[in-house]
Amino acid sequence: MNTQEIIITWATPVFFALIALEMLVARLRGRSVYHSSDAINSLGLGVISQIVAVFSKLLTLGIYAWCVQRFALFALPANSVWVWISALLLYDFCYYWLHRAGHEVNILWAAHVVHHQSEDYNLSTALRQTGSGVLLGWLFYLPMAIVGYPLEVFVVVALIDLLYQFWVHTELVGRLGWFDRVFCSPSNHRAHHAVNDRYLDRNYGGILIVWDRLFGTFIEEDDTDPPIYGTRSPLRSWNPLWANAEVYWATAKDAWHARRWRDKLLVWLKPPGWRPADVAERFPKPAFDIQRERFLPQLSRGLTVYGLVQFALLLGMAVQFLDLAKQVPATTLVAYAVFLVLSLTALGALTEARRIGIGLELARLFATAAMPLLTGGWFGVPQLDARVVAAMVAVQALSALVLGWLVLSAAGRRNAEKPIHG
Repeated sequence: MNTQEIIITWATPVFFALIALEMLVARLRGRSVYHSSDAINSLGLGVISQIVAVFSKLLTLGIYAWCVQRFALFALPANSVWVWISALLLYDFCYYWLHRAGHEVNILWAAHVVHHQSEDYNLSTALRQTGSGVLLGWLFYLPMAIVGYPLEVFVVVALIDLLYQFWVHTELVGRLGWFDRVFCSPSNHRAHHAVNDRYLDRNYGGILIVWDRLFGTFIEEDDTDPPIYGTRSPLRSWNPLWANAEVYWATAKDAWHARRWRDKLLVWLKPPGWRPADVAERFPKPAFDIQRERFLPQLSRGLTVYGLVQFALLLGMAVQFLDLAKQVPATTLVAYAVFLVLSLTALGALTEARRIGIGLELARLFATAAMPLLTGGWFGVPQLDARVVAAMVAVQALSALVLGWLVLSAAGRRNAEKPIHG
């Protein structure tokens, strides 16, 4: 197990322990900072980003290593404390510009938007990560390769920068005095996630907020204008595939409809929200309403618990997937990845209270039971113990029965509540 995997292995249970602690503290303070469907969606998107990372290491790390070998100006030693400290500072500086570009260039926003879609702001939001950021994000860190920072140093400082940012995604930590003036803090990052006019496109720093102060993008959180979270084109869906695709799709449509070839290119490079004049005239979009009603389809308590249990089971499968990443053929890994992504999509449709979600969820349960029953194995495990197969099939059958009962009960309640005309 390499250094990156060791850090992630130890960090994951800490993440969930802190999420549980945040929920407990919020409850003791009489506050509601979590909504189950939103949290499932955020955590599911985090799972998908980790699945994508398994397949994208060749791009993200391979190109970096290749550049270090061929273009490094200096042979920096990996055993020097100053190399590590300067690497972390330079990485955070590069992250600032990647993050800033992610808000100012539409094709980069199309990837980064995933992290901002939640209308909640809590520690699960920190784990809500893009699946497509690997396509262009690596470009911003090439200066580190050119300088000569070794790959192992780059990987660890990247993780440090990422892990640091987890704790700042909370509403339960207030102002921190001098700390807010130097470092990215919960107060600073709440302002970053807000869609209020005063806060738009500010506070990009990962560890240090000093970069924002230097380059004119810093703003303090204002108690008279509390942050409202989400995006100015609300997602209004729990579908993780659509969450990753929505801005790409909207931009592609605008590019298709634009009459001038120049605009077909500019729509990808301009800031988010920019549209060619002819496209905006023919296909107008409603103005943003900051007082809009939040997206929160109502689920029965039973379906809410069902969704949480099923997500927990899928999370266990995702952990197994990551554990198998280096041990199974690529075809098996791809098949498992597709299964997990489609399963999270089915669960998203169910938590949207859509009828199709019931059908998709039942199909998912059937597929999950059919594979071990028909093959005797599971992804990456060619032969399971007969008792394990029986348990897997029993869990899916019980889940299907519970789901059916919950749906019928909900339908019965709706019918009972209908007024009787006579």
